[in-house]
Amino acid sequence: MTAALQSDYPPEGGWTTDDLDALPEDGRRRELLDGVLLMSPSPTRTHQTIAMRLGVALEAECPDDYDVTQGVEVRINRTRSFIPDVLVTTSAAAAREPSRYEPHEVVLAIEIVSPSTRSIDRVLKPALYAQAGIPFYWRVETEDGTLEIVTYRVDAVNEVYTETGRWTKFVDTGEPFPINLPISRITPRSR
Repeated sequence: MTAALQSDYPPEGGWTTDDLDALPEDGRRRELLDGVLLMSPSPTRTHQTIAMRLGVALEAECPDDYDVTQGVEVRINRTRSFIPDVLVTTSAAAAREPSRYEPHEVVLAIEIVSPSTRSIDRVLKPALYAQAGIPFYWRVETEDGTLEIVTYRVDAVNEVYTETGRWTKFVDTGEPFPINLPISRITPRSR
């Protein structure tokens, strides 16, 4: 397995979650898309500040049935594995102190769009999270120095997300739990 990292070629048959498990814990963010290994550049200060503040804000309003965390792997299947920037899971799943979640344990996946992940966060991940049955998806847009949160609910029959709101001042929704969040609370300080 580690020989595959030393080579220009992926393992025969593509990467699997078993291959991910065999990799050293080196702090690199690795995701899988149908056996293709994806490695993203390190997030920016702005990205991490938004993720931190959003997690803290959601945690403040989160009922006991749920748990809020950041950057924990969601294993969709043997060849698909993603790491949402922020996620809300069931408290029962969080109680086992996992290093990864199954899709049925995730209630809300949140991605913060970066220039290098635009297509993945806007198109690919929502499509695959919806197919996996994750009930809610939020996308945080950061272009032009302003923040917008776009919220979605899964249409379980068609396995797609339906947009439920675009928020630029407040996120005011009852899903997955009552949330009244001023966007200013998660906006990084300007430098």
